[in-house]
Amino acid sequence: MTTREERKQRAELLKRVREERTNTVQATQSHLKEQQAIRKQLQEIMREGPATVPDLASATDLSTQTVLWHVTAMKKYDLVKEVSFDGEYYQYALAEGPNS
Repeated sequence: MTTREERKQRAELLKRVREERTNTVQATQSHLKEQQAIRKQLQEIMREGPATVPDLASATDLSTQTVLWHVTAMKKYDLVKEVSFDGEYYQYALAEGPNS
């Protein structure tokens, strides 16, 4: 069983750790919000029909690398799927199902 003094020390330690990591937590939350906003943008464009990575990049003013990263993540979680091939690029569309 812990004593009152040990509980107090533990509470103080946890408080210090939370204060030290506040910036990291805030930065992580901000980054997550940015990613969610980008994915929402991509989904809005794909609601109009299938699109290639360069099409999505052009419509969002993001780099093709950034768009590809997000499309790949969305594909991993069955939010988008490859539907056809347009020249050199796959066309992606929103997947139908519980996740979309």
